[in-house]
Amino acid sequence: MIRFRTLLPLLLLLGAATLSGCASSRSALPAEWDGLVLQPGTRLGAVFVKPDAEIASYTSVMLDPVEVSFARNWDPNRGGRSLAGRLNASDVTAMKAGLADMFRETFRAELERGGYKLVDEVGPDTLRVTAAIVDLFVSAPNAPAPGRTRTYTANTGRMTLVAELRDSVTGEILARVVDAQSGRSTGTWMATSSVTNNADARRAIGIWASALRQGMDGLYGRTN
Repeated sequence: MIRFRTLLPLLLLLGAATLSGCASSRSALPAEWDGLVLQPGTRLGAVFVKPDAEIASYTSVMLDPVEVSFARNWDPNRGGRSLAGRLNASDVTAMKAGLADMFRETFRAELERGGYKLVDEVGPDTLRVTAAIVDLFVSAPNAPAPGRTRTYTANTGRMTLVAELRDSVTGEILARVVDAQSGRSTGTWMATSSVTNNADARRAIGIWASALRQGMDGLYGRTN
């Protein structure tokens, strides 16, 4: 399982390098992480793979429940919300659960579309995928309230994916992926709501799911 507290500093470094995209930031990425080697030229920010890992030998995939954690400096009620529009702990929990469900549904649909067998139990030929969304920052979260006015932001937020691929029986780690995605950033103020936030989150998760499926296609020699 992913160790969030011990991995967080490195995850934030990797996420920052991914978002910046500049050569100097990417050169700061470690070449090796827990025995996994950084792979060049991937679609995602950082992909580390165990040397000689035979991932293509697995015939099924098991998706663990997704964990979600917000950025340390995220305040759901920043900006002086009215009492009626403030978010409480239940609202925040619901946001995390909704994002986790969206992640799982999107990944499951993408893998099934690629013809991969999805299972719910460990097995000798099962690849276990454990994923988490960390450093989640939602620029303009909202809760149902009468008479709501529009909220304007310059960016709808950001989030970072960290995923580990393991042998489901032994727990041996075969690969780790880290990638940061940000929402729309036009440089000008724009109306933001739960609808636009969800659209941006779905777009980012779709990128991650597609990258995983295409990466597995490459390992299996598939062209679809």
